[in-house]
Amino acid sequence: MATARRVARVAELIKREVSQILLSEIKDDRVGAGMVSIVDVEVSNDLQNARIFVSIYGDEAAQQQTMEGLASATPFVRREIGQRLGLRRVPTVVFLQDRSLERGSRVLALLNQLRQPAEAQQQEGSHPGVEGRMADTPGGEEDELSEQQ
Repeated sequence: MATARRVARVAELIKREVSQILLSEIKDDRVGAGMVSIVDVEVSNDLQNARIFVSIYGDEAAQQQTMEGLASATPFVRREIGQRLGLRRVPTVVFLQDRSLERGSRVLALLNQLRQPAEAQQQEGSHPGVEGRMADTPGGEEDELSEQQ
């Protein structure tokens, strides 16, 4: 078992090297169909498995093509990682699509939709009764006190 520091360091090195490999080494046109960025790399504690999370910009067809291209390039990427990092045992590489950015933008869009009706209600009836009562309260209390005396 590797220490947590070593696992984190290997994950960061794999992330850096795979980014370079995707930029300059892979010739598969499918990988270039969508803009690919490495979001995260998770390496198991025994350094035998590496899950590489990628974010792909493009429509659904381009994303699917890119994932197919990455799947076919996996043996090449694994071999390059082994040569560049000099690890005794090269981890098994799996590319996974990270959809957290899509989910985040969808949540933001939903929040904006909820905010728009609330802002419209505030603009239409900006509670004039509340403001009017607040302005009348000090004078109204004094009038009641003076009438009681």
